[in-house]
Amino acid sequence: MKTFHSILLLFFIAHLFALKTYAQQKDEAKVLLDAGVTLHNQGKYDEAIEKYKAAAKLKPDYDDAYYEIGYSLFSSGKEKEAIPYLEKVLSLNPNAAGAYDMLGSIYDDDKQTAKAIEYYRKGLKMDPSYQRLHFNIAITLFRDGQTAEAETYAASAIKLQPKHASSHRIYAMILADQKKLGCALLAWCSFLILEPNTKRSDYAYNRIHEILTYGIKKTGDKSVNINIAEADLNSGNLMLPMTILNATLGKTGLSATDSLKLQLTQIFKAAPIFYGDKGNGTFFNNYYADYFKKLGESENMEAFARVVSLTVRQDENTKWFKENQPKLSALDSWVANTKRF
Repeated sequence: MKTFHSILLLFFIAHLFALKTYAQQKDEAKVLLDAGVTLHNQGKYDEAIEKYKAAAKLKPDYDDAYYEIGYSLFSSGKEKEAIPYLEKVLSLNPNAAGAYDMLGSIYDDDKQTAKAIEYYRKGLKMDPSYQRLHFNIAITLFRDGQTAEAETYAASAIKLQPKHASSHRIYAMILADQKKLGCALLAWCSFLILEPNTKRSDYAYNRIHEILTYGIKKTGDKSVNINIAEADLNSGNLMLPMTILNATLGKTGLSATDSLKLQLTQIFKAAPIFYGDKGNGTFFNNYYADYFKKLGESENMEAFARVVSLTVRQDENTKWFKENQPKLSALDSWVANTKRF
């Protein structure tokens, strides 16, 4: 007859054995997951999914495995097939912000805007620090015409990840859509600091050029008209063209880069007035206006004008960079060491 102590000992041994088995399965599942990630990074999505499914079979509550299945399906263009796996992730781990973010992206791509926003909001409630949720909901709200709220989320995305170029880009687009043109120009400049030499950089420079020429029409050798649409009227937009014109007033023989340098210098010095009459510009003033005002007052504007216009005058600017390495290094140092808050 077994004593109570012997029964307890057997139970303890069985428990230890179960824990060891579980730990082994967990380790094997992690090995499979890591192998799947390697295959995914090589673009071998189907093979990666096989590894993830094997990991989930070993460990049915392994939320990372279901997430990676969803991610590989999403990456291979099978977005709708990813949905049940991502929902499985959330059933196992309601705090999985990445799953909310991916589901939001899937529904946004499928033109189900309300459902996309719903998932983004749920994710933000669970994890307000997840930058991609702020960034993606800003894009979706902007496309849906909810620009004021989109601006708030874009600002949050920038605060959470200041070097995320795409957040500055969407912020610039949102500001421009609200006719905050001087503000949009500074946001485009922030984008170009981070991403100066891509196809998107060329687009950004063209948007800056549009703002620099907005409402200004030369009518003679010494005469200019300023014409601003009534819908665009605010104090910032009234001051912007006058600031731009005054920057080169009376100066002749200027190159395109010289003009850009002078115009941006004056714009940056006047930046605190550009938010205009609409809304609360606290974030803009603290993060953009104060920063660019300091830049406009520095000795780095020639190098900065070259960076901003790199893609449209590639040969000229590349040659200048090679011949003026100390000036470029000084700008890099200024950007690295000047705080924005």
